[in-house]
Amino acid sequence: MKPAKTLPAIDLADRAAALALTPVSRETAARLDRFVEMLIARQAIMNLMAPSTIPTLWTRHVADSLQLLPLIGPEARTFVDLGSGGGFPGLVLACALADREGAAFHLVEATQKKAAFLRDVAADLGLPVTVHAERIEDFNRKKPVVPDITTARALAPLPVLLGYVYPLLTKTGCALLAKGQDVEAELTQASRSWKITADLVPSVTSPDGRIVVVRGLERAR
Repeated sequence: MKPAKTLPAIDLADRAAALALTPVSRETAARLDRFVEMLIARQAIMNLMAPSTIPTLWTRHVADSLQLLPLIGPEARTFVDLGSGGGFPGLVLACALADREGAAFHLVEATQKKAAFLRDVAADLGLPVTVHAERIEDFNRKKPVVPDITTARALAPLPVLLGYVYPLLTKTGCALLAKGQDVEAELTQASRSWKITADLVPSVTSPDGRIVVVRGLERAR
């Protein structure tokens, strides 16, 4: 086992700022506190996020994930998070929606050590989470669930990402894809291969960020 690393300290003011941007219930905040505690403990021996983001991880990662909640309708029950990594946004959303009746989160993460971490957090918090330790292509080939909501964050350029989303998108479902300042260029490039029905929602955590809400997707002919 690798020796534990010395990590930067979390800025407690950043937690307050994050929860002011994206308010949650007391129960959700408690779950998120435990998740962050486990995240930092595991980060000391493996790389789950960029070390430079640790001081501001509440706004940079937690609030950035929580901002998807207003885009999720009350009828949504089945969620798929692609390339979950350290749990953003999949585990964060599971913490927030753990008490929704019938909620089921499917986290797809090919790196075995990261998948193990996701399972550990889900078990510790009693979250309605199933972790699929496999490549997205393999998950999509099996298609074990039909999601109401598909999410992805910092995973791939949009033309590639839409290929991951396409097999999971239904007529009534949607995909929430967090993107950065290059989203317009990525949409232009993606339009060469895809017919996209989507809205761009400004990020509340980054002036350059956008959430691409994809409701319709067809291959361009």
